[in-house]
Amino acid sequence: MNEELRNIWTQFFNWVMGNGPRPENEVIPPEPPPALPFSQKPTDKFSRFHEATLKERYTQWLELHGLHLFSVIYSGLSVLTCIVIVSLLLATVAELPPFGHERNPANNEVIRRYVQHGGRETGAQNIVAGLILDYRAFDTFGESAVLFTAAVSVLMILGASRRNSLKDSQNPHTDPEGRNFSQRGPPVIRHHLLRKDDAILQGVASLSIPVILMMGCVVVINGHLSPGGGFSGGAILSTALILAANAFGFERVHNFFNERTFIVSSSTALMIYALSKGYSFFTGANHLHSIIPKGTIGDILSAGLILPLNICVGLIVAGTLYGFYALFSEGDM
Repeated sequence: MNEELRNIWTQFFNWVMGNGPRPENEVIPPEPPPALPFSQKPTDKFSRFHEATLKERYTQWLELHGLHLFSVIYSGLSVLTCIVIVSLLLATVAELPPFGHERNPANNEVIRRYVQHGGRETGAQNIVAGLILDYRAFDTFGESAVLFTAAVSVLMILGASRRNSLKDSQNPHTDPEGRNFSQRGPPVIRHHLLRKDDAILQGVASLSIPVILMMGCVVVINGHLSPGGGFSGGAILSTALILAANAFGFERVHNFFNERTFIVSSSTALMIYALSKGYSFFTGANHLHSIIPKGTIGDILSAGLILPLNICVGLIVAGTLYGFYALFSEGDM
């Protein structure tokens, strides 16, 4: 009797706990063997790091510590470079002679030679023009080349931006919300479209532009005789072009001065400058007779190569300054 009651109670307990009798056709899967500690699979990056190959370990190490290490090295090298440069500058300043001393480099024989023999050796009445376009002509050539390179670089960057904008406009695409992103470039302000015809501005420009152009040409041509030269005269010539663009629109200026005109004129001027001064330095260094006469000091056609070099520099400066204004104002030259 006790055995029957025990069996009934066991069956009731199994029924309550959900452990009833299993069907005969049920397949009971075998229980997996207990996992050992060394056979457990890694679940995070740090565990996977120890089981990876050498290349995978290096890649994982870069992902975990590479950016922080690069920042530390970059900051350390930057500070070290600044310390070295500042130390060199301070050491140089400490070695400079006292200001106003008679043996200072500013009071040596080079300056006296420029003043006493500059006119005879260069043929220029303006000693400054003879200095920058004869004694130190290659420095001026470097400055002109820097201006031309900067203008061409900006022209290439904005040209690439215009090509990308044109390509996006021909192949418009939208995002999932339906917004059109065909125009991705920065907004281009067209002055000749926004400008209204201003009779006063156009009238003043019509009277002023010829005077400004004439003044610029005079400053460039007389640079070897009086204060002026290619840089100042070129700035004046660019002022006339900028005034014409604001008064009559960029399209009117593009009829006689555009991107192609700027590149051809500036590259030709740089080529003439380099070849002429290369010839001059070659003949001077080898004590050869130069076929370029210096002329009579005080005449327009004098000073040897200084006059054509002033014209070359003036063309480069005028085209570069107007080119920068046109490119950054309307996005086209």
